[in-house]
Amino acid sequence: MTFTPLAATLLLAAAALAGCGDRDTASNVAAPGAPETAKTKVLEAGAMVLQNKPPVEAINTYLNGFHFYNGRPGVQMEAHHYCSILNEDVTQCVIFDGNQKDAKIMGIEYIVSAKLFAALPPEEKALWHSHVHEVRSGQLFAPGIPEVAEKELMKKLIGTYGKTWHTWHTDVDKPLPLGLPQLMMGFTADGQTDPAMVAARDQRFGIDSADKRKGREDLATPAIDPGADAWQRGHVVQIADPTGSQHAHEAATRGAQTKGPDVNARSNRP
Repeated sequence: MTFTPLAATLLLAAAALAGCGDRDTASNVAAPGAPETAKTKVLEAGAMVLQNKPPVEAINTYLNGFHFYNGRPGVQMEAHHYCSILNEDVTQCVIFDGNQKDAKIMGIEYIVSAKLFAALPPEEKALWHSHVHEVRSGQLFAPGIPEVAEKELMKKLIGTYGKTWHTWHTDVDKPLPLGLPQLMMGFTADGQTDPAMVAARDQRFGIDSADKRKGREDLATPAIDPGADAWQRGHVVQIADPTGSQHAHEAATRGAQTKGPDVNARSNRP
């Protein structure tokens, strides 16, 4: 049986709406603040019933994968992408640190087709990462949908490019969105991803990335535009953070003299 990209998207949307197959992943941090009052809960319930939310309702695709800070490939985290497909060439995603109600918005990712990416200027391309390895490795997956539909979706994503900014660094235990946004990248080869982090994610969702990898061996591998994944060529773009927030990744933007060891805070926890 063969599914068109549209059919795969519709299946994915149905699965996301039904909530089937999504294993619970708690948020990394608890935001400071007083518990919601009864009045606030009533206002919430009223807004839910009375207000239209077309941009939110357009989110129909859930992807789970991994990111790292541009310039610090050892500082990695799991990312829950909730995406809306604008058209065949552009997708936009909100990235959370979990898939429960209290999940924190870590950032955003824009995904474009190879056709649109090819037209970008060189300096812009340096901000984007390819998705070939993420798909072929089995590390990027769509929770809760049939395997045949997921594979069709991955066939569509394998040749795309993503531009990702994280605004709330809950992976290094920041209880508020402190500091400045940071540019994120995706993995491009075996041996880059922390195996403990991948194993913990796989166990939580009841999947095996290695099995998914085998199931995707027959996917066509598109050529990667040489302008993407610029960090591999030593061209690292990042925003220096002068706020004193002391993120684990800040040394990369402050020069070699202050560079400390990479710390993958999340996967090193018991």
